[in-house]
Amino acid sequence: MSSQAVKALLNRQVDAAEHEEIRRLWLAHSLAEDRRDIPGLMATLTEDCVYHMPQTGDIWHGKPGATEFYTGMLAAFPDVHFELVNIVIGPQGVWEEALVTATHTGSWIGYPPSGRPIEMRVAILFPWDRERRLFLGERIHLESDEMLRGDQPTHLRHV
Repeated sequence: MSSQAVKALLNRQVDAAEHEEIRRLWLAHSLAEDRRDIPGLMATLTEDCVYHMPQTGDIWHGKPGATEFYTGMLAAFPDVHFELVNIVIGPQGVWEEALVTATHTGSWIGYPPSGRPIEMRVAILFPWDRERRLFLGERIHLESDEMLRGDQPTHLRHV
């Protein structure tokens, strides 16, 4: 993103109605994820959305890519649960921090299943598209990808 684009984001004015719209859309997205409702998730995203995990280098493009992201993640972690720890909502979108618990039972993004329960924190940015009134995807920052490798670092707890 160019410095000009970042400055434009910084200069966005806060609008109470837009804030509520972003909050409602994030809530719809979260509830759809809890229900494993892929069409409901896709309804919150732009057609050209991007899902990016900078730590692993994985990127999924468009709604087909987002669908692949979710179907793969939910197959690999069928009991995944997100417990919200922190959230910030602004005219740029939503940032959330969550504690994730799950059992790694299937392969995902090249990581074989460990078969073990995991617990880790993630930080996720949902950039807001002001014109289309939808999210542009997600940037998912893992506390560590070691849990996907099946390692047992001290800062992650394998339950």
